Order: sequence, then C-alpha cells, then structure tokens
Amino acid sequence: MKNLGIIGFGWLGNHIAERLSNRYHIFATTTTPSKAEDLSSKGYHATLASFPNELDSEMKPWEVAKDLDAIIISVPFSGLRGAQIPMNDKRQNLLNFLGDYKGQLFLMSSTGVYLQTEKEFAEHDQLTQEVESENFILEKFPQTNILRLAGLMGDQRLLKNYNISNLDLLVNHIHYADICSVVEKMLENQSQSKVYNIVAPIHPNKEEVINAQKDLPYNGERATTGRTISPAKLIQELDFEFQYPDPRYFHL
Repeated sequence: MKNLGIIGFGWLGNHIAERLSNRYHIFATTTTPSKAEDLSSKGYHATLASFPNELDSEMKPWEVAKDLDAIIISVPFSGLRGAQIPMNDKRQNLLNFLGDYKGQLFLMSSTGVYLQTEKEFAEHDQLTQEVESENFILEKFPQTNILRLAGLMGDQRLLKNYNISNLDLLVNHIHYADICSVVEKMLENQSQSKVYNIVAPIHPNKEEVINAQKDLPYNGERATTGRTISPAKLIQELDFEFQYPDPRYFHL
C-alpha cells in the first residue's frame, strides 16, 4: 500500500481518507490530542500540528513526509472573504512543515478566487500566479495540483438546512463524493501542476435546490445568467463523470 498525507484533517479530509484507506496508509495532521486519538482509533497515523498566523520558529519539517507518496493540503490559506488577515506567516509555517518534499501535492483552493461577476469562469480567467493563496506554494513546489473547490455539500451539508438569502442566485456547489473521485483519479494518473475547477456542471438557483431537497415543486422561471464556474477542463482532461452533477439531488 502507498502512503497518503492529509494536512488539516477536517470534514473533507475525513471523507477522502474513508474513500482511500483501503489502498493507502493515511497519515494526518490535527490540532488536538482528542482528535489525534480519534484518528488513531480509525487506523490512521496522527501528527499534532497547527499553522498559526504568527511565524512559528519551532516549526520543523513533517517527519513522515519523506515516506509519503502524496500529500493533500486542506487548510485554508486565503483568509475569510473580505477580511484583511495577514497570511504570510501562516503560509511560511506550512512551507517549513513540508520541508523539501518531492512527491505529489494537492492544495485545496476555492472558486472564491474568481470575481463576483455575472459570467462563466474557467481556470484561465484567474491565473495561479495572480492568486496569492495559490502562488505561494507553487513558487517552492511547482508540482502542486490546485483544486478550486465550489461550495462543499453532501451528508448534512444541504442548502435546505441553512438560513439562505438571495434565493434567485445560481449555485456553484460540489458533492464531497465527486471531490474524492477527482483526487482518486489524479492520484492514479500521477497528475502534477494541474489547476481544476471542482464544481458540479449544473447550476440551478438556490430556491430550486432548497425546494427539491424539501420535496416541494418549483414554480419560478429557470435563471439563465449569473456567476457560474465551469468544470469543462476537468471533464475533458480527466474524462471525468460526476456522480452528483445536479445540486438539486445532492440529498439522494
């Protein structure tokens, strides 16, 4: 079996580990001893690590990194939208933790890198060199795959479970199962230096999604324009088929 590292073992990291644990030994970082115990109980190898906003002079390279075939970074390095949080020290902490890692790398980014403009965005509309939260890692690790994730959904993360405004806006969502499938395929292909939008190809509006998830009819008109993110490059280059192409049916 190969070895897979997951830096930042949260909701998404857990789903990825569950999908791949029959083929990979899972090595994960977490911030609390109790979470480390939980990971160990699942058969994963846990390391306590955090990436504070201040430079950590004690940050050493991850000891197991040299034995890992791939590492997935699932820690946010962009700050909250609109919040001016200095991230340079936090990013440097991560770079120090990775040391001189030479294997396959994935950085979980966000479709939030695109402008809030009514158009369809493709990867070339926002180059990684122009996105500080992506370029910082590519400068040292050019082999990094950048996955720009849409709104994470699935399980209990359904639109009907939240207080939602602007119901007429089109959604850019992705089911966690499809993220896992993308990662799985890219691991198999030994992909390097790729940039993909990971987003379901169908973009209903919020009200359509909520009504479908509540088993209610939708009587409004289908919006045809709005801010949408295109997964066309992913579909073409990976020959990728979505298990959940339509956010209206993420609950099924």
